[in-house]
Amino acid sequence: MLRIIGVAIAVIAVSAVSVGGIAVWDLARNIKPGVHLIGETQGPPPAIGDYEGGFNVLVAASDSGGGDIQAYGKRGEHLNDVTMLIHVSGNHQYATVISFPRDLQVQIASCPNGNGGNYPSQTNKINVALTYGGLPCIVKTVENLTGLDIPYAALTEFNGVANMSTAVGGVTVCVATAIHDEQIPFDLGAGEQTLVGESAVQFLRVRYGLGDGSDLGRVSNQQLFLSALVRKIKTPQVLGNPVTVYQLAQAVTSNMTLSDSLTNLNTLVSMAAAVKNIDFGNVVFVQYPNGSSAKGPVPLVGPAQTLIDAIKADQPIQLTGKTSGVGGTVLDTSAPVITGNGSTATPTPGSSAAAPDTAASSATAVALPSDVYGQTAAQTTCTKGQTAG
Repeated sequence: MLRIIGVAIAVIAVSAVSVGGIAVWDLARNIKPGVHLIGETQGPPPAIGDYEGGFNVLVAASDSGGGDIQAYGKRGEHLNDVTMLIHVSGNHQYATVISFPRDLQVQIASCPNGNGGNYPSQTNKINVALTYGGLPCIVKTVENLTGLDIPYAALTEFNGVANMSTAVGGVTVCVATAIHDEQIPFDLGAGEQTLVGESAVQFLRVRYGLGDGSDLGRVSNQQLFLSALVRKIKTPQVLGNPVTVYQLAQAVTSNMTLSDSLTNLNTLVSMAAAVKNIDFGNVVFVQYPNGSSAKGPVPLVGPAQTLIDAIKADQPIQLTGKTSGVGGTVLDTSAPVITGNGSTATPTPGSSAAAPDTAASSATAVALPSDVYGQTAAQTTCTKGQTAG
């Protein structure tokens, strides 16, 4: 998601001569008034150029549908059903994207209620944070859970995903077993499928047609989609086409609510300059380590601490487990993975954690326990629908 925001706007900014100065002005005009994060202080925006040091960005997606009742049905709640934390290392060589399961039982932060008081802190599913205090409450809750400082945040809804997938000409995903979900409803046949518009949204929403029908399988599905999207954005057909890039940047800036700290184009361009050359194999999507309880998933303290300590120390992480713990996705061992130098490598058959030989898989990386699931952006994975019966 950070690549979508940053890279797209950066390319537009540096291509202003060919696209026209009006394009950058138009993008800036798209950006809505920012949201002030709890405890946020405003410093001067960076000069255009590489962002100095590492940074953390929280990206959340709401299930409200953005008021588009006709396409998505009436939504009774306003929940952050997708919550991701992006960490970019200080040397701009690695990026870690942590997905927090929507039902993860955490301590929701005490957040302003809009009437001069605060909602009390409580143990609940992480996805209620948006209801209690908006984007700032999500950020504060994740800060309290992880101990990390998160100065940047963004919130999108259904139409943002639909418009971004359309702008890049569709996102191609691998479906190992056909998906059939009667609740949404949504059907997707086996094989390679290119998702555009509403079909991309439904692919990210589908739950009961995947794996064991839990949200954990859906998290893996979302990581599969984002990995495919990152690879698509980096193709010459997208980044090499100023018109396509402008359409992508329009989709992003028109459909996202940003924290005050992200509303300056200089900041976005500086972030883009920092991340644009990260190797696919060094972009790691990981589920926040969790175990089961009677109320739902709960944090696995030991593995979670290993993950967070690595981020605090600005170290890359290495996955040693499967792509999904509930059969939501599997590694496509027939597809080559893209390495940092542009060559390809074939995963070892039967190995769900096979990855390209990159710096992130060297001895300096922190190896996560095998019960922590995820994938790199270089890996091609396939989603698995539920079998009949």
